[in-house]
Amino acid sequence: MSGPSLPSRSARVARLLALLGLCAAALVIRPAQAGLFDDDEARRQIKDLAIKTNERLDSFAKGQIELANQIQALRDENARLRGQVETLSFELDAARKRQQDFYVDLDGRLRKLEPQPAAGNEPKQPADEGRAPVEAPKKAASDPAAEAREYEAALNLFRANKLKEAAAAFDAFARAHPDSSLTPNAFYWLGNAQYSLRDCKKAIDAHRVVASKWPANSRAPEALLGIATCQQELADAKGAKATLEAVVARYPDSAAATTARQRLKK
Repeated sequence: MSGPSLPSRSARVARLLALLGLCAAALVIRPAQAGLFDDDEARRQIKDLAIKTNERLDSFAKGQIELANQIQALRDENARLRGQVETLSFELDAARKRQQDFYVDLDGRLRKLEPQPAAGNEPKQPADEGRAPVEAPKKAASDPAAEAREYEAALNLFRANKLKEAAAAFDAFARAHPDSSLTPNAFYWLGNAQYSLRDCKKAIDAHRVVASKWPANSRAPEALLGIATCQQELADAKGAKATLEAVVARYPDSAAATTARQRLKK
């Protein structure tokens, strides 16, 4: 039996070579495709990372801007509050000055209403017949004009808000002129000066002299009211209440009593 013919054998060899070529081409193309897919995945991941990074940077930038705005707002608020404090301090000083001027003006009005001692009205002692009259012990003559100038000088110190100097001047006046008609006023203003200096204990001592030694003086109810104010600041609520009640009981028709009633209602 004769073998296959030459053309058919050649055809089979050609097909076999073609098949081997295709296999080789497949082996070469597959790694190339895999590499192409790996590059696309890397690009996608890089793109995603870039997007996330940009989002974080944007969020951080927005946070920084918001923080800067908050800091600026706090600065503006601080400046506004500082301005309010300065305004309130100025108004407080002005109110204190107006109060001092009011007190000084009131002092002048009250002094005009107080009776002034007339010179030469002292009663003479009758002389026994046949005996030489016995001279009474001489008292140092007072100079009302000089006393008034000294008192006004102390009051001007208080008006000028020179509180330490005013307190010293009123104290010196009271010691030098214990029997002067202006001495109750001097003790009253001494108490006010000590209160303004935040020394409530000395203020109470000065006001108590007025209330106890000159209870009929026009300054007495105001002095008691000053004592009550100091007692309240010293956290002596019981003592302050008793003093306010004393003002109402002793001087019911005074302006100090009106103020005392208002305080007792609180």
